[in-house]
Amino acid sequence: MRFQNKTAIVTGGAGGIGLAIARRFASEGANIVLADINPDNLQKAADSLQIPNVWPSRCDVSNEQEVEATVKGAIEHFGSVDIIVNNAGLMIFKKLEEHTQEDWNRILNVDLMGAFYFTKHAFLNMKRGGAIINISSIHAWETTPMVTTYAAAKAAVLSLTRSSAIEGKEKGIRVNAILPGAIDTPMLWDNPNIKAGLEQVSKDSVGKPEDIAGVSAFLASDDAAFVQGAMIEVDGGRLNRL
Repeated sequence: MRFQNKTAIVTGGAGGIGLAIARRFASEGANIVLADINPDNLQKAADSLQIPNVWPSRCDVSNEQEVEATVKGAIEHFGSVDIIVNNAGLMIFKKLEEHTQEDWNRILNVDLMGAFYFTKHAFLNMKRGGAIINISSIHAWETTPMVTTYAAAKAAVLSLTRSSAIEGKEKGIRVNAILPGAIDTPMLWDNPNIKAGLEQVSKDSVGKPEDIAGVSAFLASDDAAFVQGAMIEVDGGRLNRL
């Protein structure tokens, strides 16, 4: 039980990759805080874990006050915050010239600022030995049409990871990032680029949410004690072929 007596906050934890990560941490003994904006899905996700040590926290990650309340609530419930997985994200599909300021603000506030707020409050509250894992995307490196805001936000998350890793080192907090490729979630199959054939995805290039969960568990564990500021592609080698 690598995470016995440790508490993990997983944002976007009500489904998909987030719930798979929470389930993996729970299986290894962690107390789980599911942070998600959807209260109905959030409670269902918490119930599905079938463990007593889970707290569903309704949280809009783009709102710093709600982020702070989630971090403090986790400490009140379980005594500490040891792991944070910044997984919550939004994606919209528009041509670049059709994007509005509202589109940019909406995506950046969730995909980038949410990760920043949780990192900030982790730095204020997390003890030495803590770990932060930012879920970015291979779109940060190589992208496709119609996802300008998402790709830019996910690239910025990598920059945030680098800076956080530098400043986190003296605090004893490790910060790393995962870049998922095509993962079997609704976000993948609802992608109009894939539906229209603009982006090709073969069956052997589609991973499972559990693939991301496994790498997250490694990065949060003592096995990764010397891993700081890493950016790990988890895409079945797909990026090498784009």
